[in-house]
Amino acid sequence: MLDAMQRKILVLNSGSSSVKFRLFGWRSGEECHPLVSGVIERIGESDGYVEDHRQALGMIVSQLGTEGHLGDGELMGIGHRVVHGGEFFSQAVVVDGDVREAIKAAISLAPLHNPANLQGIEACEEVWPHIPQVAVFDTAFHQTLPVEAYRYAIPDSAYRTHGVRRYGFHGSSFAYVTRKASSYLGCSGDTLNLIILHLGNGASACAIREGKSIETSMGMTPMAGLMMGTRCGDLDPGIIFFWCEQLGVPLEEVFEWLNRSSGLKGIAGTNDMRDVLDRASKGQPDARLALDIYVHRLRHYMGAYRALLPKLDALVFTGGIGEHAAQVRAAACQDLHHLGFCLDEKANTLVTQGIAEIQRADADIRIMVIPTDEEAEIAQQTLELIPR
Repeated sequence: MLDAMQRKILVLNSGSSSVKFRLFGWRSGEECHPLVSGVIERIGESDGYVEDHRQALGMIVSQLGTEGHLGDGELMGIGHRVVHGGEFFSQAVVVDGDVREAIKAAISLAPLHNPANLQGIEACEEVWPHIPQVAVFDTAFHQTLPVEAYRYAIPDSAYRTHGVRRYGFHGSSFAYVTRKASSYLGCSGDTLNLIILHLGNGASACAIREGKSIETSMGMTPMAGLMMGTRCGDLDPGIIFFWCEQLGVPLEEVFEWLNRSSGLKGIAGTNDMRDVLDRASKGQPDARLALDIYVHRLRHYMGAYRALLPKLDALVFTGGIGEHAAQVRAAACQDLHHLGFCLDEKANTLVTQGIAEIQRADADIRIMVIPTDEEAEIAQQTLELIPR
């Protein structure tokens, strides 16, 4: 009878002090569809009420059961967001002992995230020892980068011995948007050429040729590339030495500045683009400057990636800012007709929800808004790997 009933996939995003969850339903012949979501926060904090990830998962299981969302025999798989897969993984994988060891081996590349991701996997294994688990890596989508794109111009031993290279992130988002663009445009994914701008509190750009990532703006860590909510984006590394050596600032404090006090927040005092746009419209100089820098960085990457893609099917905006900030989209595309980006101002302002095209009628290159759904992508990749 299980074949006739709705089965469930649980998607978990285990952070250092939180666990986000989303439950999806699935029946044969259908796509996964979301049922319920939530978050457990302040895990392990002195003022929190949850000791560890094991207790957090217990609370999630209790909530799903009590509210009638998860019955006996319904759970068919668990998908985990894992931030860093190093060079070990180019796609999602079913979790086993070797996969757990590889996630541990990549901890040095993501010390704040991979341990928590692993704790989520281990907690699920204790609760559901016979339910298959799938690890979906933020970095996997970018393992198709050519060597000239992922290697840094630093001593070879840094890469050979320590794995210092560009990895890129937001892989689940780029995979989801690519799949949706392929379906919408009615073309095969392996012929699709896109520039995707994932613009949220974290932001990155990706150049996709024939369905594969060939360049991306984030690097070994999520700090590089575009200006973000609180992260600096691209930075002259000499600035770090200047702060540390000339000003005597501890390295830990520099790390905090670059990750949590820079970007929009560093310039305008807020990491919320809605506030920046509102204040810029009222003539506040710091907000205007923050917006100008943000757009300048966007256009820099748009131009660079256009040079890599002589044949381009679409420029795609996604993420919270990409989907909802018409002013940012307009500013990014302004006067870029020579690159083939011809925005229709009216269509741009009328975007509400779902996939939208916002290029002029006579434009050769589409400009699109495609809402992303990283959890749905994780659920889909989990579904593809587990027994049905």
